[in-house]
This record gives sequence, C-alpha cells and structure tokens, in this order.
Amino acid sequence: MFVLLRQLGGIRSGAGLTRPPGGPGALQLRHVDAGSCNACESELHAAANPFHDLSRHGMAITASPRHADVLLVTGPVTRRMAPALRRAYDAMSEPRIVAALGDCALGCGFFATSSDVVGRLEDVLPVDVRIPGCPPDPETIVRHLMPLIHPAAP
Repeated sequence: MFVLLRQLGGIRSGAGLTRPPGGPGALQLRHVDAGSCNACESELHAAANPFHDLSRHGMAITASPRHADVLLVTGPVTRRMAPALRRAYDAMSEPRIVAALGDCALGCGFFATSSDVVGRLEDVLPVDVRIPGCPPDPETIVRHLMPLIHPAAP
C-alpha cells in the first residue's frame, strides 16, 4: 500500500498536481479521552455535527494516531490512561501537535485531588494548543484549531 501511495505521489508531482501555495490544508484529529467527565466530548461531537461542521474547515476526526496531525486530549491524565496516551503520541508521525481540550486537560479541574490522576496533560506530553473552557463550546474549539490550518502571515 505504501509503495502505491508513494508512486501516486510521484505521478501527481510529475503531472504538476500539487496543492496551491497558501490554499486551505487539512487536519486529521485523533481524540483521546484521558479521564474526563465527557462534557468536552459532547462539545467536540457538536463541533463535528452538520451545524458547526469541522470538515468544512478542513478538519476530521480519525481513528488512528498514525493518520493524525493533532492529538486532541480531553480530561486530566489518569494513571491507567497515561501509558495509552504516550503510545498514541509515539505512534504519530512528525511533526506532532498536541492540543489540550478543556480546563481538566489544562489544569485537572475538579479532578485535581483524585489519587488516580497523574496530572494535567502538560505534565505528560508537550502541549502546543490550549483550548480553555468547562466545556469549551464548538466555536471555541474550531477557533483554536483554525490557526493550525491557516497560520497567520508573518
């Protein structure tokens, strides 16, 4: 399969079928619930519904970290989820982007005193994007992810 994709890429390049510079990109998101209350997941699903439509902005949720550009993590990192979270991060290709979705991923929220919590996401993985809120609404989620597709001009 990889050989065929490499050949297809060569054919596209040879035919001049490259992406136009400055055009919209695509972003594959791999969501991992590290121990949340599921409020952030509800808002993430709302962001992907037809009304808010992540795909219209060039974003999609993927099932495999190997296909992902962004690891989108909700909840504080629990002891049982820390190894799985690290495996998902290690399976991603470079460049890897980690996004902390919600106040619990950013600072543990009301789970901070639990003995099952390792800590905030930043204690386990390097965080590139911070999406605050308890839970953040779909517009906030999209607004914080959009610069990854359309970076500001220097």
